[in-house]
Amino acid sequence: MLPFPNEIFTRKLFTVPSLPPRPLPCPREAHLWCIVPDEVKCGSLLNQYLKILSPCERQAVFRLNGAKLQKSALLARTLVRTTLSRYTQSKIMPQSLRFSKNTYGKPQLVWQHEEGWIPPCLHFNISHSSSLVACAVTVDLQVGVDVEDKQRKLKHDVLSFARRFFSPNEVEFLHGMSDPLIQQQEFVKLWTLKEAYVKALGRGFSAAPFRNFTVRHHQASRIAVEVHSDSENLTENWQFALLELSTHYASICVEKDGEKEGDGNDSLKLKVWKTIPFVEDQCILETDSVVPIIRPRWPRLT
Repeated sequence: MLPFPNEIFTRKLFTVPSLPPRPLPCPREAHLWCIVPDEVKCGSLLNQYLKILSPCERQAVFRLNGAKLQKSALLARTLVRTTLSRYTQSKIMPQSLRFSKNTYGKPQLVWQHEEGWIPPCLHFNISHSSSLVACAVTVDLQVGVDVEDKQRKLKHDVLSFARRFFSPNEVEFLHGMSDPLIQQQEFVKLWTLKEAYVKALGRGFSAAPFRNFTVRHHQASRIAVEVHSDSENLTENWQFALLELSTHYASICVEKDGEKEGDGNDSLKLKVWKTIPFVEDQCILETDSVVPIIRPRWPRLT
């Protein structure tokens, strides 16, 4: 179990501090915020994070078995709330944010409108493993994110797993690799790209099976999705970013801005932060043009 008592809910031990506000993402820009769970070690800080969760979120955390899973879930909900609050210019505190889910279960913001303030049209998505938590944010455009450990273990060999879930073109791509290590790494990259795409669609995995679309590396700086002709729920108007974050691959999928597409300047912009909410933030990447795979510096936060 997590190293803090349940009675935290009935005692006012902390006042939630404010967060440094951040400018909204620009058009065609995605922001990515990351937490490394092993860098968050202070029990009182974890208690502080619990305080900003809703009662339902707290109950969901404590229903999980084991301290590691509980901590990961707590940090995921904390990252969503603290990140989105930054873009309200301190008008809405993290604990005041409200959420709902679409028909397929994708979380979305429900704004409490205030007089004289028009809330931004924020879209977000969350992904986490046992050792990394990430939240992607855009304005007006749908977004999906996925993070996977680069050394992800599979129950079966790579090609057997790929034949079960991937498109024939992707299986052929992996089959052409003779080096098992490279083959495994390319499999994980493809998995993160495909999962980010499905999460950006927001329709659930049953409506977007992995076999029904192909992710391709076309040109030096472009990753694209090709949809099979019989897939009614899938579209191709998406941009991707693939990052190597220390021990993980991370993929971001962002909806293209249809009104501005084709103006010759449609590259996806990206900013990435490492954070320990209420303690430290560090921007580790800022780019106006996403390249095939980005490897930002990865400092340790204290």
